[in-house]
Amino acid sequence: MNFGKTVFSQLMDFLPKYEFQKCIERYQGNYKIKSFSCWDQFLSMAFAQLTYRESLRDIQACLRGNQQKLYHMGIRGYVSRNTLANANQVRDWRIYADFAQVLITQARPLYTHENFGVELKQAAYAFDATTIDLCLSLFPWAKFRQRKGAIKLHTLLDLRGSIPTLIYVTPGKVHEVNLLDELIVEPGAIYIFDRGYLDFARLYKIHQAGAFFIIRAKSNFRFRRIYSQPVDKSKGVQSDQIIELRGFYAKKDYPARLRRIRYFDAQKQKRLVFLTNDFTLPAFTIAELFRCRWRIELFFKWIKQHLRIKAFYGTSENAVKTQIWIAATVYVLVAIVKKQLNLDRSLYTMLQILSVSLFEKVPLSQLFIQFGPQNEKDDSSNQLELFD
Repeated sequence: MNFGKTVFSQLMDFLPKYEFQKCIERYQGNYKIKSFSCWDQFLSMAFAQLTYRESLRDIQACLRGNQQKLYHMGIRGYVSRNTLANANQVRDWRIYADFAQVLITQARPLYTHENFGVELKQAAYAFDATTIDLCLSLFPWAKFRQRKGAIKLHTLLDLRGSIPTLIYVTPGKVHEVNLLDELIVEPGAIYIFDRGYLDFARLYKIHQAGAFFIIRAKSNFRFRRIYSQPVDKSKGVQSDQIIELRGFYAKKDYPARLRRIRYFDAQKQKRLVFLTNDFTLPAFTIAELFRCRWRIELFFKWIKQHLRIKAFYGTSENAVKTQIWIAATVYVLVAIVKKQLNLDRSLYTMLQILSVSLFEKVPLSQLFIQFGPQNEKDDSSNQLELFD
């Protein structure tokens, strides 16, 4: 007799199933499917992410070993390694990409007032990419170099809450700067880039859209100083200049004025030069905002450590993108649960607890209370923490 829902079922109850069904219908995901629906596929892959399964055979063994509990977990279809592999290969990955965007839309308002180190009214985003190495003979579509395969995860991260608002998956040979063309710019928001994204034509489009950018300048950057503004050198700001670009093509690509800020990072003993089209924020705030760009580097390292996105269950492009988007969905789902249940736990701790408790029939809120701070590892200096 079932005396309550499993932890896995309670977690999945936070998902808007009606929206998931709309995503399925949009791409005809269940067309001519008699068993093992898209929902079964999603639940099986979400289970694999939460429990760190190594392979399709591993997923099959774990779920079949708890066959009597699968119905109460919401899985109605028969879990088979071949069936799951086929589903990952042929069912449109955009179903799960669109569903992840639905969850992102739900999560962002929950973190609107989240502090990320800088007092700021408007939204702030960091945009960057990370490379995941692949075997070129197994993933021939993921070309990177002559004898090397890889994919790149291009991510736009909302600094409030470290929520990924956009994710683009491309073969490794696609240069990061090309993805600036895919950004849907939010007027009034601030976009933070490293110097690899320095393309004045594309940055000018962001400027024309009414948004702001902060980017590191390259060493060969040519400009003409128009005038300098006073600075507080005690904070590390060495200069704050209003400039215009030199060079025929650079000036043609970006005809407007820019702000150039030189900053000395005493902690790292490093001099940095920033360019921005924001003329109102203090120079030190611009430098602090760029420092917050490190959160996206932390995000990449964190998901590589704690989600299954470095080893894939399939070799086709569709299977890889399906797995990445379901991993992103699980990440955002746990972030939503954390806020809605008002839990004082790091995301790392929550995932560790969930990984060994999915078949338990304990109320979700009680589950995390049972694992008090005294049960968390003291030696956590090497763990990457988000949502502290």
